[in-house]
Order: sequence, then structure tokens, then C-alpha cells
Amino acid sequence: MEAFLFVFVSFVVLCGYGVSKECTNIPTQSHTFRYELLTSNNETWKQEVMSHYHLTPTDDSAWEDMLPRRFSREDHQHEWSMIYRKVKNLGVFAPPKGFLKEVSLHDLRLQEGSIHAQAQKTNLEYLLMLDVDRLIWSFRNNAGLPTPSTPYGGWEGAQVELRGHFVGHYLSASALMWASTHNVSLKEKMSAVVAGLSACQEKIGTGYLSAFPSQFFDRFEAIQPVWAPYYTIHKILAGLLDQHTIAGNPQALKMVTWMVDYFYNRVLNVITQFSINRHYQSINEETGGMNDVLYRLYSLTGDPKHLVLAHLFDKPCFLGLLAVQANDIADFHANTHIPVVVGSQMRYEVTGDPLYKEIGTFFMDLINSSHSYATGGTSVSEFWHDPKRIADNLKTTENEESCTTYNMLKVSRHLFRWTKEVSYADYYERALTNGVLSIQRGTDPGVMIYMLPLGHGVSKARTGHSWGTPFDSFWCCYGTGIESFSKLGDSIYFVEGGNHPALYIIQYISSSFNWKSGNVVLNQTVVPAASWDPYLRVTFTFSPTEKTGTSSILNFRLPSWTHTNGAKGMLNGETLSLPAPGNFLSVTRQWSAGDKLTLQLPITLRTEAIKDDRSEYASLQAILYGPYLLAGHTTGDWDIKSGANQAISEWITPIPASYNSQLISFSQDFAKSSFVLTNSNPSLTMQKLPGPGTDLALRATFRLILKEPSTKHSTFSNAVGKSVLLEPFDLPGMNVIHQGANQPLVISSQVESSSIFLVVPGLDGRNETISLESQTNNGCYMYSSMNFVAEVKLSCKSDSDATFNQAASFVAWKGLRQYNPISFVAKGANRNFVLEPLLTFRDETVYFNMQH
Repeated sequence: MEAFLFVFVSFVVLCGYGVSKECTNIPTQSHTFRYELLTSNNETWKQEVMSHYHLTPTDDSAWEDMLPRRFSREDHQHEWSMIYRKVKNLGVFAPPKGFLKEVSLHDLRLQEGSIHAQAQKTNLEYLLMLDVDRLIWSFRNNAGLPTPSTPYGGWEGAQVELRGHFVGHYLSASALMWASTHNVSLKEKMSAVVAGLSACQEKIGTGYLSAFPSQFFDRFEAIQPVWAPYYTIHKILAGLLDQHTIAGNPQALKMVTWMVDYFYNRVLNVITQFSINRHYQSINEETGGMNDVLYRLYSLTGDPKHLVLAHLFDKPCFLGLLAVQANDIADFHANTHIPVVVGSQMRYEVTGDPLYKEIGTFFMDLINSSHSYATGGTSVSEFWHDPKRIADNLKTTENEESCTTYNMLKVSRHLFRWTKEVSYADYYERALTNGVLSIQRGTDPGVMIYMLPLGHGVSKARTGHSWGTPFDSFWCCYGTGIESFSKLGDSIYFVEGGNHPALYIIQYISSSFNWKSGNVVLNQTVVPAASWDPYLRVTFTFSPTEKTGTSSILNFRLPSWTHTNGAKGMLNGETLSLPAPGNFLSVTRQWSAGDKLTLQLPITLRTEAIKDDRSEYASLQAILYGPYLLAGHTTGDWDIKSGANQAISEWITPIPASYNSQLISFSQDFAKSSFVLTNSNPSLTMQKLPGPGTDLALRATFRLILKEPSTKHSTFSNAVGKSVLLEPFDLPGMNVIHQGANQPLVISSQVESSSIFLVVPGLDGRNETISLESQTNNGCYMYSSMNFVAEVKLSCKSDSDATFNQAASFVAWKGLRQYNPISFVAKGANRNFVLEPLLTFRDETVYFNMQH
């Protein structure tokens, strides 16, 4: 009866308030808006905005029904003790058993050469670039300690109310990276950060630790404007806890428990001085994953105070909506609430309360069915909008917030560990591949994005935030970003106990894993996916660590995106019987050093409709190649001629690997600067040399096509004396043509005499240059005018002119851009364009209008 009563009360409590949509203070503001407001010098604007700050109207009866007030009708002075006693003795559920266990990153290494290993390496370089004194400057300043160096800028600026949040993320990221790499320099740096923060906490003497004063919490509890102080405290607590559990620092755990004692007493004071209602009113603000980190702490300490405090951050006004399975999350700030769901999943794991299992399951289904992009990500301008209206989101560049993807991966990870359902592992792969790997700018340390734009003809470099900078951004998505790239191996393998140890391999990422319970080191090698080889090819080899005489079980995910036809599994040369996609291939064996298991899984092209149920958007679809979301190099044409009954292979064709050897860029030096020939469609211009991977680098790359296809050339110099066509990198099938002497060169679909050029030695006489002469207009050359504003034209040489010779001579070198191994040509309605994975960075279109 007691168990039933608690389930009923919990359900009523959550659902009682769930019927009310309001769950935040007004005005609800994005992080971006909050930063701009608080750093503005326009006091009139700030006062006007904050004059509207007030509590959302609520139904008094709903507040009365909220847990744990529902347990007691005593006066306020007895309320806290009743809450404490009831929650402390809620052992009516047993923590669930049978979950898959995560593996230690200390036992896993990514193999060099994979995109994951490169992304991890780039992130490690960034973590090592950051300076300890600058990171903790504001903490020392707040504690009244000496402050050597200067604080960082951006959201870590000394006057920014959210300062200190990135330091918490740094603690988590460095612990994860240390486990992933055992980089000694990083361990020294992260240990110095912990020691420096400990000195600040000791100096303050109350357990409080933050980069801002405790008066921020006075404002928070008084329902006065302040920028999410518990959000920052969560990051610090989580970072310190990770330093203890992952990096083995005992000092960090002492700091966490002292901090939690301080905030436990603050919350107790609010409840006893005012009411439990007042506490819930105050947390109508972003509090990060306070419930999550406190449930994690409780699982280590068993201290009931930690369980009580965790439950008081469970935010019933949002979890109630999910408890009654209401698709009514429009206008909620996404990343305020996803961490609360993650915390509710931890509540299920530590208490066994089944309601919180159902909440997490429903939430994941809700996002996937109504609020997610083809990347697996969610939100627009940090918020959820109406369900199944995703097409409206594409009108802005502020689409998928990186933070939300980081947290949705946590939601799916919990669900997979509980259920072993392949669908959750498929989601994890999709979101990791497209929503995480895509936010880092190549190999540039500390250059990431806030929002992932997914509209027509947009660019990661041209959004409301653009690319961040290493020392002056520190957005929330920088914090989650450095964590994401520090734990890229954390969901490849999961273990299951029992008489016969079992291992689940759910991600195909080149790595080695020391499976201690299975007494074997497993090596996974993945052949990088390519458009010209439509198979995922994975090889597993084994190195037993000791002979036990017992068998163990390996379970290999067969992704839902593959198909049976062409799929193969081989163990030591013998064919394995494969289940249908969406299941696991299970192999039981006493593994030996000579064992070799290979998988060949077909990678298929497919389209996926946008999550919008209005008929006018039925043709708006994304294109995927296995787990890779493809984006098109197109800024003004996103219509694809798919044909009513055509196979997808008829309108999307692979780009051969050999094309990369034909890519070229043309440069000239002028006024101590380098300039490159650039496709400014339809004209050609000279532009300053761009950085690699930028939008301009794309348009400054051309494919040099020999007019005689049988002719082979290994270097550009070997093309001298040959007739060639110039095809813009991002406009396959188009060519550079001239319109006669002294006329601009343009981009055209024509293939005629005016598109053929003869490669000749540079007219300026230098060995490293070439010139391009019109085959039909002898003595007329591609000419830049030495005026880097005017269009490039065809100009004819009348006499020996050094200026002319220089303007008609170009250094030809390897193209600024290369085709990704996964590259296709799509047949557009008006012109063809290149498709590549979203994780490359450039102009892009993700959703195309399929014209039948």
C-alpha cells in the first residue's frame, strides 16, 4: 500500500502542475539575448526589459499539490522536517538491475587516422592552450585572493553574470580527456585548476565556491533578475565530481560535498522562511542539471540530504507535462529542460521510481517524432516551437543549438543502457556524427559554433554567432563542445555481467578496448566510408590477456540504415548468419589471438521528410548516406529533379576518388598579398587568399579537366601544352567560358570552343607559373587586370608588356578544397551541385525540394 501511495502521489504531484504551460519567469530569454542585455551600455533598454520580469501566473491549487508539500499540512516551521523525513524514507522502490554498464575511457583508445581521433586531438590542443590563472581569475577575485594574469573574455568576462560556467566544463572535459589520452601535461593543468579552486573555497570558508558573489543567490531567491546562477553551480559541481570519479582526485569530492552542504542549507532556509512554493518559484529559471549531479553524488555517498536536494530540483512544472505525455513543450527553452530530464533518468536509476523511466522514454519519443531535425538535433534560437512545424525553423540560421545535442545524447544513452534497443544506438550515431563532429572547424583548436544552421544556402560561418574564438567566446556550447570532443569513445562499447560476460558494440569507430571482464583486448578498425564504395567495412581482431576457458558474447549492432542484401559477416573465413537490420548479431566464443571477425554492411542513400505535417512541405526532404547527413554546395537552387519513379541512384551519383588529383587553385601576388581566382557565379574575380575550409576556399577551387581524357598527368606542370576545361568545385557540369576579347569570363553550362583553354608556361617567365590561353582566340589569355575588384576577363596581348605578363600568369597549386571521401553529384532542377557530409564546413543546404 505504501508503494502504491507514493506512486500515486508522485504522479498527481507532477501531473497536477503539468496542465499549466507556464514554467519559467518572464521574460523568457535565450542565453544570447541575456548576454547582450547584461553587457549593454543602454541602461534604458535594460530597465525596460527587466521591468517586465515577474513570476508566471500559476494555479494556486497546482502549487498546493506539488511534491513534497502534498505530504504535509503542518505550518511552515514543520514543513522542512516533514519533507526531509518523507523523502529520506522513500525506499519503497529498489534501484533497477540489469542495465548495461559504461566502459572506462581509461581502457579505450581511438585509433589514429579516424575523424574521431582527429577531432579528439584538436580538442586536446585547445585544452592545453588554456591558461590556469586566466581560467580561475574570477574565482580568485571573488574569494579576495591575488589575481595574477587577466580573465578571459566573452561569457567568462569579469563582469558577466554567468562567469565560471566554462571552468566547470573544463574540469569535466579535462577529466574525460585525461582518461582518453593520459596526457601528462593535461593532468598537471587540471590538477592545478582543482587546487586553485580549493584555495578559493577555503578562503571563503563557508563551502561556497563560484566566480560570482553569493549575493547572486539572494537575488535568485527573491525572484529578482539574475542570469542562471544555479546553471553555473551545476557545471562546477559536475566538473569537480568528474575530477573525482574519472580522474581520481579525492580533493575534488571533498569540495563537492562542502558546496552541496552550503546549498542544502540555502534551500532549507528558503523553504522554512517562506514555503516550498517559494523554492519552486525561484527555480523557474535555468538551473542546468542540478538534479542530475546531485543524484550522481547520492549514488556515491548514500547521504539522504543529497537525495532530498536532488528531488527539489526535479522541476515538476516540466516533468509533469511529460508524466501526462502531453506534446506541449512549444516555447520552452530547450536546454533549460533537457538536463532536467537527464536528471529524472538518474532518479530512476538510483531510486527505481518507474514514473521517471516513463518520463525519459516519452520525452525521447516526443523529440524524435515532432521536434528534431535530420541531424537528430533540436531547438531553434534555443527554444522549441510548435510540434511538427520544423519547416518554419529554417527561416533563421539559429537552428540546432549544440548544447541540446550534447544533452540529447545523454538521454538516448540512458535509454539504450536500460533497453538495449538498437533505435537508441542509431539515434546516438546520427546525433554524434552530424550534430557533434560538425561543430568543430576542422583542425583549428578552440574554433566551434553555437548554432548549427540547417536552412537553404546558409553557412556555419555566417550565422548570428559565426565561428567562435579560442579566448573570447566561451558560450555554453563551448563548454559542452569541449566535453563532447573529450569523450568521443564513451558510447562505442557497453558491458553486461553474468556467467558469460557480454559486450555490446554499438558504434563503429576505429578503436582499441581492453575488455577486462572478457579478458581480451579488442581492436576495431573501420575503413573510412566513401561514396564510391557503398559498404561499411569493419574488422575486429583479438588479443587475449589471459586464458580462462570461458566463453564471452559479442553483440554487434546492425544499424537500421543498412539492408540485408549485400550484408556479410565472417568469422575466421566462415560466413555468419546475420539478423535483419535493427538487431544485434550475437557471437559466443572463447576468443583467441588468431580470431578475425569482419562485417560488411551496405551503406545506402535515402531521403527523409522534414518533421512537418503540412502538405506544402511534403516535398522538403533531407538526403542521408548511411548515418551521414548530406548537405549541398548551393546558395540559390535547392530543387532536385528526383523523378516520380526514379531510383535515387539515377539523380545522385558518386564522385570518383580520382577527382581530388584534378583540383587546382590559381593565385597571384600583388601588393604583398596573395589573391586567388574565385567563382563569384556567374563571373570570376580575384579574392584575398582565404583560410582553409572557409566558404571562399570552396569557390576558389576548380577541377582541371583534360580535353583528352585518356591523357594522364600527375602534376599540374604536366598539363602544360594540354587543352583543358575548368569546372568550379561546387558546380559540377558547369565550366569557365570566355565571351570574346576584353569580355569577362563567366560560369556557364556550355561545353564549346569558348570553354577550352591551353595551358602554357607562365608569360612572366617564372618556373612556378602557368598561363591559360583561349584555344579559339590565339594570343588571348585569362587576365586579372591587377585590379582585384574588377572581374577577370579574356585579354589579348599586343606586345611585350611586363604588366600584362604578370596579370596573365598564375601559380597553380593543389586546390584549397578537396572532395570529401563521401561526395556525390545531385541533379538540380536548374544546375547540378555537390553533396557532402554536414561535418564539413561551408555553404550548405540540408533540406531539398524534391521535384517529381
